[in-house]
Amino acid sequence: MAKSRKSRRGATAASVAETVDGGLAELIPDPDRARAWTLLLDGAPQSHVDLDDPAFLSFEYQRRLGHVIDLVAPPGRPVRAVHLGGGALTLARYVAATRPRSTQQVVERDAPLVELVRRELPLDRNARIRVRSTDAREGLAKVPDDWADLVVADVFSGARTPAHLTSTEFLDEVRRALAPGGWYAANLADGPPLTHLRGQIATAAARFAELALVADPTVLRGRRFGNAVLVAADQPLPIPELTRRAASDPHPGRVEHGRALRDFTGGATPVTDASAVDSPAPPASAFT
Repeated sequence: MAKSRKSRRGATAASVAETVDGGLAELIPDPDRARAWTLLLDGAPQSHVDLDDPAFLSFEYQRRLGHVIDLVAPPGRPVRAVHLGGGALTLARYVAATRPRSTQQVVERDAPLVELVRRELPLDRNARIRVRSTDAREGLAKVPDDWADLVVADVFSGARTPAHLTSTEFLDEVRRALAPGGWYAANLADGPPLTHLRGQIATAAARFAELALVADPTVLRGRRFGNAVLVAADQPLPIPELTRRAASDPHPGRVEHGRALRDFTGGATPVTDASAVDSPAPPASAFT
């Protein structure tokens, strides 16, 4: 395992680079926040963590998932959450900070990455976060029936979501793990012609009664590659509040739901294990 350190802000702040299962992991200090770091994998930004303020979410898609976390239950109420994909454990830290006494399970297959994050960006000792180093679908299968108030899928391998995490069979496992009234949220990445995104909406619609999609309008119009957050549940979602929060972000997002979201799918059909493929690779320009 290769490891190097490079000074960024004097002796107290240095970048860290290590080879993990997913490639070269780099922790780069944030010049604007004293104890904040950005995690990159093979040069692609993955997570941002502020150890002094874990409720601060820097990345656009993580802020949108933060809105989902804020709205899944009354403010401050503890929840049971499952995170498929760990990165720097940003969202698990956010839940622990905003909903104390929550119980969380994180599934991150890259064990060397987990070791790096735990060592360099240690978790709060009071956070009730358990991390499993295994495949996301295998880890989800170990979650008890009706256990989770929220399942968040944010899994990328080489900047692509693995095929087996995009199917109706995968969502059947999500539904099994969700408690009555629970929510599912997924970070999806796609670009023109948005075939993957449309297929994921159709797949979720085959398993959940209510859906909402939050994304930058230019992504929804197929103008550029980017992230979209899909939210699914079996009861009405708080669309007005989600819309207000997304619109107030530094980079305002648009919320699609109901008839407009169904029309957006353009006749796409649900994805099954037999037909699933990895999400598309981002263009080189996506991270410049």
